[in-house]
Amino acid sequence: MIVTLIFLTAITFIIYGFLCLSTDHMKIEFHRYGLSQFRTLTGALELLGGIGLIVGSFYTPILYLSSTGLALLMFLGVVIRLKTKDRFIEIVPAFVLMIVNLIILYKN
Repeated sequence: MIVTLIFLTAITFIIYGFLCLSTDHMKIEFHRYGLSQFRTLTGALELLGGIGLIVGSFYTPILYLSSTGLALLMFLGVVIRLKTKDRFIEIVPAFVLMIVNLIILYKN
């Protein structure tokens, strides 16, 4: 079960990272947050974290680093969305991904 969770979370972050780096929608969102200068870094960290989860399936220290980093990134995402007064439904994905990465960290 945990292997499936790791794989699905990794794919999710790889897709989100790619979208963050390449779509106008994400450019607009980061501008709305007042964090335009962090969009590229965030996208790169999401990509690296997703890849790190996959690699970490074979080398545990990388899994610890990736799941911790992604949980922190999602915590910050929740904070930013609360600060910008986004609707609850818009906060849920970041919150769920934060919890999933904490579960991955705990289970390994």
